[in-house]
Amino acid sequence: MASTPTERPAGSVQSVERAFHLLEALADAGGIATLSELSAVSGLPMPTIHRLVRTLVAQGYVRQDSARRYTLGPRLIRLGETAGRLLGSWARPYLAELMEATGETANLAVLEGCEVVYVGQVQSRRSMRMFTEVGRRAQPHCTGVGKALLAQLPEDEARALLGPGPLQAHTPHTVTDPAVLLAHLAAARETGYVVDDQEQEIGVRCLAVAVPGAPTPTALSVSGPEARIHALEAQSGPAGLVPLMQAVAARLGEVL
Repeated sequence: MASTPTERPAGSVQSVERAFHLLEALADAGGIATLSELSAVSGLPMPTIHRLVRTLVAQGYVRQDSARRYTLGPRLIRLGETAGRLLGSWARPYLAELMEATGETANLAVLEGCEVVYVGQVQSRRSMRMFTEVGRRAQPHCTGVGKALLAQLPEDEARALLGPGPLQAHTPHTVTDPAVLLAHLAAARETGYVVDDQEQEIGVRCLAVAVPGAPTPTALSVSGPEARIHALEAQSGPAGLVPLMQAVAARLGEVL
C-alpha cells in the first residue's frame, strides 16, 4: 500500500510526492478508489486528498466516475507507453547478451492489470521466430513470463487476478485450473524459474525468471522451438541455464 514517507530527500517537493503516492495508491487499488479509501491508505487528511485529487483531475491524470469514485486517467497512458519503450531500450543489451549466450529469443515483459505486456525483445538469428513481439499483450497464465510475473505477487493477489476459472485454454497443454496454477507458482518461488511447455503455442517452449528489484513486476525469458530449448537444457541443464538467466536479470534489475 502507498503511504506518505516520514522523511523526504533534501529539496523534494511535498505536494508532488503526495500526488504520486495517491496515483500509486489508486494503482494498488486496481485503478479505482473513493476519497476515503485514498485517505485511509495514504494517511493524508481529507482536505489535502481532495485538493490533490482535484488538481490531478484537472490535468487528466485522474478522472471521477458517475459513482463519485476516482480512477486513473487516460493521460497516464502516454506516459506508461513511453516508459515501456524506454524500459525495452534499457534492457536491450541484457537481452542481447542472453540471446547470444543461448542462441534463442530473449524477451522482457511487465504485468499491466491482468495482462502481460512485452516491452523488450532480441530475436534469435535462427529460423522459427516466436509469436511474441514488443507491444503484444497476452494472458499471464499460459506464458512463461506471465507465470514468472504472477509468482512475484502475494498468493491472494495472484488468485484474485486469475479469477475463479476455468482459465482460457490456448493449447491442450494450457493449465486452466487456477488452483493447479497457483500450486505451480508456489513451486516456482522455490525453484526460481518457470516453464511454459507449449501452453501458449504448440511447438514452443519457454523458460522465465523474475527481474529482482524492478519497480514493477518484471520478468525475462528465453523462448524457442520445443526441440531446441530441450536441447539447450540438456546441454547446460536447468542448473546452468537458469543461473545464467538469473544473473542477467539481477544486473538488469540493478539498472532499473
